[in-house]
Amino acid sequence: MSLPHLLVEQAVRAALLEDLGRAGDMTSDAVISATAQARVALVARDCGTVAGLDFARCAFALIDPTLAFDVKIPDASRVSPGDIIATISGPARGILTAERVALNFLGPLSGIATATRAIADSIAHTKTRITCTRKTTPGLRFAQKYAVRCGGGANHRFGLDDAILIKDNHIAIAGGIAPALRAAKIAAGHLVKIEIEVDTLAQLAEALEFAPDAILLDNMSPPDLAKAVQMIAGRAIAEASGRITLETAAAIAETGIDLISAGWLTHSARVLDIGLDFG
Repeated sequence: MSLPHLLVEQAVRAALLEDLGRAGDMTSDAVISATAQARVALVARDCGTVAGLDFARCAFALIDPTLAFDVKIPDASRVSPGDIIATISGPARGILTAERVALNFLGPLSGIATATRAIADSIAHTKTRITCTRKTTPGLRFAQKYAVRCGGGANHRFGLDDAILIKDNHIAIAGGIAPALRAAKIAAGHLVKIEIEVDTLAQLAEALEFAPDAILLDNMSPPDLAKAVQMIAGRAIAEASGRITLETAAAIAETGIDLISAGWLTHSARVLDIGLDFG
């Protein structure tokens, strides 16, 4: 599993330029000999799932192309405390200069993958899949959605141009579910999917008359979700959303829903503790 290098390099280059500023790594240049060599390891300090090694590799390579980056445990793999994820060897200055940017990508992305994997594991006995949303860090959506995939999750739309998703505010301004869906059907190309958000079973019944491709069931209780799945009866993709947690995911999945979407996977997942150790 990997991302196009051009995408990775663009993000990493921007992060390095931000960190290097106008004078470069003044500390390493001052206290580390230009000829000093070192070998370090990226080590997991907690249990989790790895994501973002291409970003870490790119950070070291952009600072010093002679640095050797050797992956021991690839992306999408589980790790335990003490596991060596990768080793880096070569000029010490380059290692120290790239360290923080590499970890700034690797830790948060692995945190997203870890959170996703926890949800995916909790619903593995069902057909339901966990998916992310557009609640991402500006400029890093592609990376955070990649991390969700590393954790066994699926990706929702990447942007406003991916599909038509009619939310509650669209419905209110358009004048209701019926006019919103009629307009969407007229505007959508033959490859464009249409999804609509509903809050109640009555709204669901109205929406089903227009045969949308997917229905977002927002903040419904498990009993109502089960009824909604029966009403939909396979005519559309059924997605549950709203305050999904690790503790509630299984009960929601057991209603027969197709997808669970959770914005916190990308905006609030805890960073996986990964350190860079010398030795």
